[in-house]
This record gives sequence, structure tokens and C-alpha cells, in this order.
Amino acid sequence: MRSQLNEMPSDLLELFGGTDAGPRTLSVPLPAGRAVRGDEGDAERPSLWLSDDPASAGLWPRLRAAHRQSGLWPLLLDGYAGDTSRPWAVGEFWPDGVSSPAAHDPERLLAGWWTAQTAPYDGDDELSNERRLAVAAPYGQDWPGLAVAAEPWVAPERHADHWAEQLSQAQPAMRLGLVAAERGSDALAVLGWQGAINHTNDTAQLCAVLRSWEERFGVRVIGVGFAELYLSVAAPPTHTAEALRVAAEHFAFCPDNVWQGQRPCTLAAYADRLVDAPTWAFWWD
Repeated sequence: MRSQLNEMPSDLLELFGGTDAGPRTLSVPLPAGRAVRGDEGDAERPSLWLSDDPASAGLWPRLRAAHRQSGLWPLLLDGYAGDTSRPWAVGEFWPDGVSSPAAHDPERLLAGWWTAQTAPYDGDDELSNERRLAVAAPYGQDWPGLAVAAEPWVAPERHADHWAEQLSQAQPAMRLGLVAAERGSDALAVLGWQGAINHTNDTAQLCAVLRSWEERFGVRVIGVGFAELYLSVAAPPTHTAEALRVAAEHFAFCPDNVWQGQRPCTLAAYADRLVDAPTWAFWWD
């Protein structure tokens, strides 16, 4: 393990590229690792610092606490079919193709995605239009609007620390990633993650929604996989009516969570699983 007493190593400073990297300090010793550059486009700087081995216990919370001084957001990294070299070690990400999360309105995005999922479809689809609308009941084609913000049960940072540790224990092969992001919700855009490419080709759009969830539900980004996203949620819905509105946002954000999730495949059934849920997980086909 490398000793890094406040001095930011050069391979971490590279993550900031031409932006102002100072004064940046990191007092948390890191395991062996390296900076990784995306292999798509012409990235001017690495997008990710990646540990060689799985993240050790307690490392994510310490790095999260150091984020204000370091500017580096920690991520627990899963891989493709258990292979953590993909997409991380081989650089299967594309930061050049991503806009800024600040350029997008989260409600407009969600409303547009909702319309796309509930609109009549004449192509080759095993679901009839009646069934498609039944899945989205009681809203049908009518976007219900954003769910109301909730008060966190616990400080979102402390909640994230706990659930990051739980995730690391549940999936002990997950490696550690560090991304130069001012907030965790922006980390996927900075990284150029392409796990939801079949839903949107601009990851900043997802990050715009994550920013909104940070503010309304105390969400923090704790981990990411080849096509998976793991969030801690300090202010989840506490009853079914609230959960149904949140479920509508999830359906727009990640339709596969509902279409290909647990049965029965309905918005109402999905909402039941969100009541008091301390974490949210997403998967895109």
C-alpha cells in the first residue's frame, strides 16, 4: 500500500487534466492501482484511477469523507459477468461523447423517456399496447410529474458509507475507482460510462436525474458495473402513494428495472419494493 500523506500523487492529478487540480490533498493511503484512459475517442486525460485488487473494508467511507479535499469521488466497481477488467481495466468508456449534466432538465428528460415507453408501438414486440399501458397504470401515457422531496432518515453521507460497506461485502470482488467529480452524481459523466447506451447515448442525462435524486431523496452513487448502478437512498418513500410516483421516475430512468424485473411486471408491484428501501439498483439491457 502506498503512503500518501496529504500529497496528491501524479497519477491522481492526471485525472483533473487541464482543470485546476490544486490545492488537492489526499490523506488516505491507497492500494496499488493505476490511471486508466478511455479507449473511445481522443481523451486528453485518464477518466479513472483503478485499484489492482478488490476494495478493502472501510476504504470507500474514508475516501468519501476525503472527497471535499481531494475532489475524487470513490466508486465500487463491478464488471461484466464477474470479470472486473471490463469495462474498467480495458478502458471501455467514452468521456468525449458526454455533455454536461447541468445542460439537462431532469423532469423534461424523465417525461420524454416516459412518453417513449408508454407510446403506442407498432413494431415487433411481444407486449400489446394494452399491456404496455397496464404496466404503467395508474398513469398510462400521462407523465405524473416529479415525486415530492423527502426528509432523510439519516445524514446521506453516513448512510452511503454504511451501504457502500454492505455492497462491498456482498460483492467482494468489486474494485475501487476514483473519479475527479465535484459531486457523486456527476461521476458517471466524467467517467464516460456507457452502461445505459441502449437507453441514452449521453450519460450526462442520467447524471442530471441523479443530481435531482441527490437533492430530493438523499441519494449517493456508491457503485457501478458494466450495465448496473448502485445508489444509497437516505430518504426513500415511506408509503405506497409516494413510492408509486418514485416508481414512475425509475421506469422512465431505467425501463428494464420494470420490464425485466421481478414479477409481476407492473409499476404498482415495483413501487411496493421501494417503500423504505435504503438502496436502489438499476440494470440496463
